[in-house]
Amino acid sequence: MNKRVICLMGPTATGKTEMAMRIADELPVQIISVDSAMIYRHMDLGTAKPDSETLAKYPHKLINICEPTERYSTAEFRRDATLAIKESFDAGKTPLLVGGTFLYFQSLLEGISPIPSVSEPVLATLNERLIKEGSASLHQELLTVDPESGARLNPNDSQRVLRALSVFHETGQPLTYFWSLPKKSGLDYPFIKLALANNNEKKRNTQIANRYQSMIKSGLVEEVFNLRKHYPELNLDYPSMRAVGYRQIWNYLEEETTLEEAIELAIIATRQYAKRQRTWLRREENLTTFDVGAPSYAQNVLSTVNDFLAKQS
Repeated sequence: MNKRVICLMGPTATGKTEMAMRIADELPVQIISVDSAMIYRHMDLGTAKPDSETLAKYPHKLINICEPTERYSTAEFRRDATLAIKESFDAGKTPLLVGGTFLYFQSLLEGISPIPSVSEPVLATLNERLIKEGSASLHQELLTVDPESGARLNPNDSQRVLRALSVFHETGQPLTYFWSLPKKSGLDYPFIKLALANNNEKKRNTQIANRYQSMIKSGLVEEVFNLRKHYPELNLDYPSMRAVGYRQIWNYLEEETTLEEAIELAIIATRQYAKRQRTWLRREENLTTFDVGAPSYAQNVLSTVNDFLAKQS
């Protein structure tokens, strides 16, 4: 077969999953999720994960592959996505990568710097310090041992501060040193990058608000409550709880806010996240963007995909 890869990107709440299913109705594709929140089991509503009936009809690879207490790296995604692509080709299907985690896309398409893994004792020690001292304290140390990373990272971004500091403690070298090394090679197959965009600010803000309200009505509070019950060790420092919309419900369950305040804060956070995604996409090269508000945009996506697959390598 003509081995080619389709990448469908876009900010949150632009209808990527729906468009992927539309493509799957027309073409023999295998959907591969590129979403750092959908990897977690039992996190369904807040991640806008397709329901079980939808997944039965449109199987997705790389969904529900981790417990909420697991940490899943970009390098692990690259490994798993590469395998999923091979399995798709072996099944006679075209890989259709769909999602909004652009670091995942970048690692797969462009390759990643050879950053070493960090041992469990180092991670355990730093996690204990994080709990006792707080993220700002670790950030101060990072400014000393890796000034470039320290200047780049927000002191409150404990996950990335911890990652950068753990690399130094493991290797004695700053994270920026490993970024300077040659990257591992990118994707071995021709690929096309498509993006969905909602260019109407009022409509996209309304869509984000309505979607989150729908999550609440469907039981998002109960979902977070059950996560806390079934994973007693879970806390806000875990990557899973950094998924947009979960932290705010967690704080509500801690009685730090009212539910109405939590909902409003989650909607604001989602809009900010979507803005960061749009900023990232503006820097992407060789990207074909479709406005979801335009007439026949879905048919235009399908036509573009068909033209791409018709090309010979």
